[in-house]
Amino acid sequence: MTTIPSLSPNNYERLKIMLSQMLHFNDIPAEAIEFILAAAIPRHFEAGQVIYLEGEPANFVYFLERGWVKATRITPEGREQGLLFLNPVEIFGDIAVFTGTTYPGTTTALEAVDVWLLPSETLLLLIKRYPDLAFAFIRKLSERILHYIGLVEDLSLKSVEARLASTLLRYAELRNEQLIVPRRQWTTFDEMAVRLGTVRDVLSRAMKTLEIEGYLKVEKQTIVILDLKGLLERANR
Repeated sequence: MTTIPSLSPNNYERLKIMLSQMLHFNDIPAEAIEFILAAAIPRHFEAGQVIYLEGEPANFVYFLERGWVKATRITPEGREQGLLFLNPVEIFGDIAVFTGTTYPGTTTALEAVDVWLLPSETLLLLIKRYPDLAFAFIRKLSERILHYIGLVEDLSLKSVEARLASTLLRYAELRNEQLIVPRRQWTTFDEMAVRLGTVRDVLSRAMKTLEIEGYLKVEKQTIVILDLKGLLERANR
C-alpha cells in the first residue's frame, strides 16, 4: 500500500518522530506508519479545553504529542473522578473505537496540548491489514486494563494517605541529590483530589498528615520526599 502524506513537511516529521518514540509501534511495518502519517490530523488545545465529552461518538483515536490531559467521569452526585492522567507520548480514545461505543469519559487539556487525530475507520482498516499493529494495540489496551484494576483496588481498599503516597512515589524525580515531586502549574489540590478519588479538604489533611509524620515536605513548586522507605511502607498500607 502506497500513500502520499498530506501533511506539511514540518508536521510530517513531527508525527513521524512521535510515532518512533512509541514503544508498541517499533515492530509495525513502514507502510502502516506511512498510512497513519497520511491520515492523521493535528490539533491544538489550550489548558481547560475539552478534547471530547463523555457520550460523544468515538470518531477518532488520539495520539498525545505534547502536554498533559486528564480523562474523568462525573458521578451522579456531581463529583469528578479521575480515570487517566496522561503525558506524552500516549494514545487515548482507543477503547471506545474498538468497542464501537461512545467515549466512556470526558478528556480535558490540563495545559497547552498538541494531539493527532486518527479517524476511527482508518485505524480499524489498518488493524485488519497489519496484524503487528493489532498486537501493538492489544498490548496497550492490556496495560490500560491493568491500570483500571489498580485504580479500583486503590479506591476500594486503600486510604487516601496510601493513595497519595503511591502517587507521589510514581512521579518522584532525583534532582540535586533530593527526591522531589515537581508541581506543575495545574497540579492544584483540586486536581490532585480528582486524581485520587477524594475531595480537596480530605486530600489537604492527608498531605498534612504525611508531612507531620516526617515523610515529606511541601514547598511552593515541589514536594520533597524525606523518608523514601517510610513512604513506600505508607503506600502499601
